[in-house]
Amino acid sequence: MSIPRLVAFVALAFVPAVFGALFAPGPWYQQLAKPDWTPPGWLFGPVWTLLYLLIGIAGALAYGRSEGPRRRTTFVIYGLQLALNAAWSWLFFGLHRPGTAFVEILILLALVVANIVVFLRITRPAGLLLVPYALWVAFASVLNGSIWLMNT
Repeated sequence: MSIPRLVAFVALAFVPAVFGALFAPGPWYQQLAKPDWTPPGWLFGPVWTLLYLLIGIAGALAYGRSEGPRRRTTFVIYGLQLALNAAWSWLFFGLHRPGTAFVEILILLALVVANIVVFLRITRPAGLLLVPYALWVAFASVLNGSIWLMNT
């Protein structure tokens, strides 16, 4: 794997983090009822940093092993899941729409799973690198849905 490709994919994977930082939790989020099992706020930064790094490495691995129409389809899915990842913070924290964010995160989860499947067909390590991301997004989906239900 080339270093420039790796750097480019890791940088691309962190774009949702940069966008999401524009919509940080604030007083609105603090006043919401949340389940007892809600992780502490300090945990989200380290978890997402690791996940974005894994997403970038996975993308670089898969890109190097794919070509033609297969590459195009694969990276449309990859790009869409990154775009939805970025949009979640805007919907939840920016617009204060936990219900809309819940629907969106379910679509994100489906795209992450689809991304795992297509990456596994290209190179097993790339697909496996996305599994922690899928597990975290599944957890975040349940948390998002719980917060939405607790506050309606």
